[in-house]
Amino acid sequence: MCGIIGIIGGEPAAPQLVDALKRLEYRGYDSAGVATLEAGKLTRRRAEGKLKNLEKKLGLEPLSGTIGIGHTRWATHGRPTENNAHPHATEKLAVVHNGIIENFAELRRELEGKGAKFLTDTDTEVIAHLVTEEMKNGAAPVDAVKAALPRLRGAFALAFLFAGENDLLVGARRGSPLAVGFGDDAMYVGSDAIALAPFTDTVSYLEDGDWVIVTRQGAEIRDTAGKSCSARC
Repeated sequence: MCGIIGIIGGEPAAPQLVDALKRLEYRGYDSAGVATLEAGKLTRRRAEGKLKNLEKKLGLEPLSGTIGIGHTRWATHGRPTENNAHPHATEKLAVVHNGIIENFAELRRELEGKGAKFLTDTDTEVIAHLVTEEMKNGAAPVDAVKAALPRLRGAFALAFLFAGENDLLVGARRGSPLAVGFGDDAMYVGSDAIALAPFTDTVSYLEDGDWVIVTRQGAEIRDTAGKSCSARC
C-alpha cells in the first residue's frame, strides 16, 4: 500500500510532508517524493529507497512552497526508480496515486496519439496527462478532474496540485481510502488519520466515489452524481 499526503498551509510544506510520510512507512514503500509550488511553478524532489534519501535531497535542494503533495510508492508498474517515483507531473499539474489504473494502456495509447510524451513506466502518469488534456481543451483544474475521473477504471486515491494555483488541492477516491483534515489556517488530505495526526484531530473520510476540492478556507466534497456538501456537514 502506498501513502499520500497533501498540505495547504502557511509554512514550508516539504518538511511537514516528509514527517507525515514517515507515519505511513508501515504501509511499505520503495521510493518517495514531494511536489510543491515555488513562485507558482511545480517543483519536485524524488528519490528511490527510504525517506532518508528524499530528506537528503531536500537538505541539498530545499523547497519553500506552502502547498504540496507527497507520496511513498510500492512499485506495481515500472521499477522502483527515481524516475518512476511519485509525484508525476506535466507542465500543468502534479499527482500522487494509490491503487491501480486497469485501463492505463488503453488511455496511454489514446493520449500518445494526441501528442502526450510519457516519461515513466507507471500507470499513474496517464492520470496526469488525462487531466492535462482536459485543461488544454479549456477546462479549469476542478472541471478537468471531474471530466477525467469517470474514464479511470480500477481503484485509486488521488491528490492533485496545479501550477499557479496556490490555494487548491483536489482529491478523489475509489476503492482506496482518502481523508480530509481541518487545521488552523491549514488544510490536509491523507491516506489515513495517522498521516494527519501531527496536524489535526478533525478528520473527514471520503465515501467511495467521492472527490474533494480543498482550499485554505475548507473543503467541498462532491459525490459521483456531482452533489456537493461541506465536509463539515
